[in-house]
Amino acid sequence: MAQSIASRLGLTGRMGTTFEDLLRMRRRDLLLSAMAFAMVVANALAIWKGIALLTGSHSPVVVVLSGSMLPAIHRGDILLLTGFANGTLDVGDIVVYNVNDQDIPIIHRALERHWGLPLATKHHPRHLYLTKGDNNNADDRGLYKRHQKWLEETHMLGKAVARAPWFGMPTIWLSDYPVLKHAMIVS
Repeated sequence: MAQSIASRLGLTGRMGTTFEDLLRMRRRDLLLSAMAFAMVVANALAIWKGIALLTGSHSPVVVVLSGSMLPAIHRGDILLLTGFANGTLDVGDIVVYNVNDQDIPIIHRALERHWGLPLATKHHPRHLYLTKGDNNNADDRGLYKRHQKWLEETHMLGKAVARAPWFGMPTIWLSDYPVLKHAMIVS
């Protein structure tokens, strides 16, 4: 008895059935499905880039992954970020920053602002910031690079200007429960 292509590739269950269905599709149907998928992806990217242009931030939307900013911001909230001009961040602003080229940015409040020296001039001031999570006992110096005491504006991804409470919870669930991610991929 001849084995199906899916079983020869090690695909079983629903994944194997889906693969067999794809093989049985006519080329035209397969092409139309691929084009529809490509349009969805292209539209999502266009919307993302449009929001980035409007807000002036290359990462305009972030999901809060921890409780370090409680009670002001909760885990699972979505924040809308804007870019900012040099020196326009104020103490008390909620900022999103990234140090050490980490994958996950940090969302905390600007606690102090200082003029940076050297390299700061009258026409090109250099602002330095110290940040802290509202729910944390200590400032963020332990999160910065080794021997770094202040953040520069170049570390900042944006300033939070709006919050959508709990809308990011699906992202949290997919991160906390990998079984859900696998279930979505299979279905």
